[in-house]
Amino acid sequence: MPDKLPIKTDPKNPAPAQGGFWSPFESLRTEIDRLFDELGPASWRPLARPLAGRTFGASTALIVSPAVDVVEKDDAFEITAEVPGLDEKNIEVKLANGILTIRGEKTEEKEEKDKSYHVAERRYGSFQRSFQLPEYVDADKVSAAFAKGILKVTLPKTPTAKKNDRRIEITAG
Repeated sequence: MPDKLPIKTDPKNPAPAQGGFWSPFESLRTEIDRLFDELGPASWRPLARPLAGRTFGASTALIVSPAVDVVEKDDAFEITAEVPGLDEKNIEVKLANGILTIRGEKTEEKEEKDKSYHVAERRYGSFQRSFQLPEYVDADKVSAAFAKGILKVTLPKTPTAKKNDRRIEITAG
């Protein structure tokens, strides 16, 4: 019989959703977040929210994980990541042992001085996404391009990848 994990139960009042109404889905998500927090680091949590569910305005939001699209075409895979506010010098794309890793970090410092006040703000945020690549990706021809906050990584397929594709006929009965 598999080992059982201890489960803590904390009596909690349901959290009100936006608009002041209790939402069973928000309560479920909070409990799932709590479970993942107990199992490992918050960066591993699949439904992670920035900074433990606290929301900030767009100017102060830190990067948690960029939106990524993966598309398979006839001759290549394309991974497109939205990384607004970053420059190409703050992004690293690395390929090692069949794993493509995209890392980025944003640092922003702002300072205002006046006769009556002095304000200094610093914001930091980073992300990392990794993808296991199929064996038929030509690792020597992988390329990346960055423009206007969009990173596009092209992963060409090997010539033998198309030879292995064949259509299977479906018969009735």
